[in-house]
Amino acid sequence: MTHSNKPQSLATLAVHGGRDALATDEPVAFPLYQSVNFKQEAGTAAGMRYPRYGNNPNAELVQKRLALLEGAEAGLVLASGQGATACALLALLRSGDHLLASSWIYGGTQQLVTKELPGMGIQCTLVDPMESRGWRKRLRKNTRAIFVESPVNPTARVLDLKPITALARELGLALVVDSTFATPVGFRPIEHGADVVIHSATKFLNGHHDVIAGAVLGTATYIEEVRQKMILWGQAPDPFACWLLERGLKTLDVRVKRATDNAMRVALWCATRPELSAVLYPGLPDHPDHEIALATLDGMGAMLAIVHRDGGDAMTNVVRRLQLIAHAPSLGGVDTLVSEPRFTSHEHLSASERAALGMPDGFLRISVGIEDPDDIIADLDQALRG
Repeated sequence: MTHSNKPQSLATLAVHGGRDALATDEPVAFPLYQSVNFKQEAGTAAGMRYPRYGNNPNAELVQKRLALLEGAEAGLVLASGQGATACALLALLRSGDHLLASSWIYGGTQQLVTKELPGMGIQCTLVDPMESRGWRKRLRKNTRAIFVESPVNPTARVLDLKPITALARELGLALVVDSTFATPVGFRPIEHGADVVIHSATKFLNGHHDVIAGAVLGTATYIEEVRQKMILWGQAPDPFACWLLERGLKTLDVRVKRATDNAMRVALWCATRPELSAVLYPGLPDHPDHEIALATLDGMGAMLAIVHRDGGDAMTNVVRRLQLIAHAPSLGGVDTLVSEPRFTSHEHLSASERAALGMPDGFLRISVGIEDPDDIIADLDQALRG
C-alpha cells in the first residue's frame, strides 16, 4: 500500500517522503542497514547492492525524500558537501570546458574551481554577481555551466536568479545552485529555473552537528552521471550517516522555522548595539538584498553576520567571552554557533581579499539555533559588553 496521490506539504514530505505506507508490524523508524554486503542473485549484475554505489536502502530512502523536497526527478547523497560539489561539477564539465562561478561562494568551493579544476583542463572565471551584465561579459564559446550560491556563505547576501536563469536558458548552460543556507524550507532553486541543486547535508538538512554528508538534486539522467563520479572517486556516504540524515530531515521544517524566528530576534537586537558597525540579515529592511529576499525566499533563514566596529581583535575577544554559544566551524544545527571566516573557510585569502568579498576583519558569522532566543541574546550581550 502506498500513500495517497494527493500532493503533500513540505513538512509532511520531510517526515514521510519516499517511503510507502507502513504495513502491519513494520517498524515506524526505518531500520539501519549497516552492512557492506547484500546477497546477490547468481548469473546477473541486476539488483546488486553495494554502499559505494549509493544504493544501500538507507541511502535510497533519503535520496528519494530529498528529491521530493526539492522538486527534482532524482537525488544522490554523498560523503560530504564538498564531495557533492566536486562530483556535481565533474559530471557536467570535461577538459576544455569553461565554468562561470559567482565570486561569492564558500571558500572550499572557490579553491575547488580555481585551483583543482584547472589542473583537469577545466577553466573557471569568477564573476561579481552584482556587476551589471557581468555574467554575459565573461562568457566564452566553451562555457558550459554557471555556479552560484544563495544565500551566500558567510555574508548572507541573496542573489536574484532571474537574469542568471534567463542567460542560462538562452545559451543552453546548466545552472547549478548551492542552496545549503536556504534549505528546501526557504528556497527551492529548481522552481526558479535551476538545473542542479547542491546541499551540504552536514548543515541544516541533518541539523544536529553529527553527520558529514552532501546532496545533489537534478534530472534522473544527470544524477546517474553524478553517481558514476561518486563511485569512482569514492564519495559514497556510510549507511549510518544516511540513517542519521533521514532522521534529521523529519524535523527539518520545525527546526528551520524556529531558528529563522530566532535569527530575526537576534538580528533586530544586534542592530541596536553600538559595538557593531554592521548587521547582515536578509530579514532586516536595510539589508542590500531585502527586496530580493522578500520576493524569492519563503523564510529569511537562520544565518546572519555581524561586524565589530573595532576590528578583528575586538571580535575575537567577544568570541572568547561567549558561554552558551560555541565557536565552531560548521553551521545549521540545533545549537547556536559562531565562526570567524578569516580563521576557517576564507583563511586562505588575504585581509583585503576578504574585505572585498564583504568580510572585513571583525566579521562574525552566526548560525542561530533553536534555543530560547532570550538566552542567545543574553550570551551575546554579556560577550559584547566585556
